[in-house]
Amino acid sequence: MFVSDFRKEFYEVVQSQRVLLFVASDVDALCACKILQALFQCDHVQYTLVPVSGWQELETAFLEHKEQIKLLIKQDDDLEVPAYEDIFRDEEEDEEHSGNDSDGSEPSEKRTRLEEEIVEQTMRRRQRREWEARRRDILFDYEQYEYHGTSSAMVMFELAWMLSKDLNDMLWWAIVGLTDQWVQDKITQMKYVTDVGVLQRHVSRHNHRNEDEENTLSVDCTRISFEYDLRLVLYQHWSLHDSLCNTSYTAARFKLWSVHGQKRLQEFLADMGLPLKQVKQKFQAMDISLKENLREMIEESANKFGMKDMRVQTFSIHFGFKHKFLASDVVFATMSLMESPEKDGSGTDHFIQALDSLSRSNLDKLYHGLELAKKQLRATQQTIASCLCTNLVISQGPFLYCSLMEGTPDVMLFSRPASLSLLSKHLLKSFVCSTKNRRCKLLPLVMAAPLSMEHGTVTVVGIPPETDSSDRKNSFFGRAFEKAAESTSSRMLHNHFDLSVIELKAEDRSKFLDALISLLS
Repeated sequence: MFVSDFRKEFYEVVQSQRVLLFVASDVDALCACKILQALFQCDHVQYTLVPVSGWQELETAFLEHKEQIKLLIKQDDDLEVPAYEDIFRDEEEDEEHSGNDSDGSEPSEKRTRLEEEIVEQTMRRRQRREWEARRRDILFDYEQYEYHGTSSAMVMFELAWMLSKDLNDMLWWAIVGLTDQWVQDKITQMKYVTDVGVLQRHVSRHNHRNEDEENTLSVDCTRISFEYDLRLVLYQHWSLHDSLCNTSYTAARFKLWSVHGQKRLQEFLADMGLPLKQVKQKFQAMDISLKENLREMIEESANKFGMKDMRVQTFSIHFGFKHKFLASDVVFATMSLMESPEKDGSGTDHFIQALDSLSRSNLDKLYHGLELAKKQLRATQQTIASCLCTNLVISQGPFLYCSLMEGTPDVMLFSRPASLSLLSKHLLKSFVCSTKNRRCKLLPLVMAAPLSMEHGTVTVVGIPPETDSSDRKNSFFGRAFEKAAESTSSRMLHNHFDLSVIELKAEDRSKFLDALISLLS
């Protein structure tokens, strides 16, 4: 069923029952889960939490509990979901007139009635064929592209607000969920800015304090603030130099994989007047006099170097006076914990660690996630530099293609879907900045990375063109991968919730790519 009133048709339905909660392995889903957990705790709702990383795990869990499950889907205007009557049709109407009347009427009356029924059935069959043709067209248009609507965490926070149970922690989780969509390039800049405006009003409401003594904040309180901050990853927990080198935006604009790009970075730092000694030490250890005007200095110099979007609307959180995090810091830390290559735990263990890191009582896990994120970001930029310097990105006609070989340094860091998707998006941005071929700048990217040497499988991801100027981030690769695999009998597993990510047998890759080229040409 579609849910229009989330409070009455969803929360009040499950409030009096034991709830089975399926949570996907992405940061937005984790944040939505945290908000729901807090609501369930308020209302003493019993629940069981089941992490699911893909369709297979979801199907298994569904079959175990199918007698208790009701499917609820939030109706989102952004998603343009087809109407029920356009997709589903009740068969009762077709069966109503299928029986033959055998009353005692005159033969002439029977003949007349039979003729009328034949005409009526013919009309009904024609309407049925028209409806089925229209249904095929609607489903093709709807399923042709994959795109994302409003953040799940924002939807859950809206529910908490309607219930008058919204807290500052819930608001922060909603902010992190939205930031996850922006960091992973799932929504457009316009959608991000619009949703930031919605959350900013809630931030003002929850974090407004007067300056008198009665309203002074306790030392260990949580404070959220709106900021127009630098577009540099983890810079407050790293050195400014490392952040500049490992941020996709600056690395692509400077072309840091080249000697000329490294020289431009040095010129950029010189233009700001920042000594290398200060830039290469931890941000927290920099001179206070330099940090006071750092944002303005960087923005001014960035404009000279053609980087007009060096600052971005975001939010930060303070836990007391010692711990401060930007929303993007938490996204990268949580994502790294969830997709950690460490073999000392299962996928469920990593899921629980990531979920715990979102609680302010587990800051040690969050800081551990930040260290993993730094390692992941360094590996990402090193892999991008390697791919561009060795010309691994090649044009296949209708799309660009890049394949990471077994034995590539840190290749196992990119066997997980979110990590490979982020690498692919950053690689495409860097390639567009480096190539002089105008046609290549308009092409999407297909990237493959080894998944399991034992099973001989690779992960393949499709990324839409970097110059896509549509109203939403559309990806057509889900259906394209499906058709290419069907036509070549390639052994493919479409297990991930993101349809543009698949698992493929390595020996089938060549014929799969040939079919994809033919399909998209």
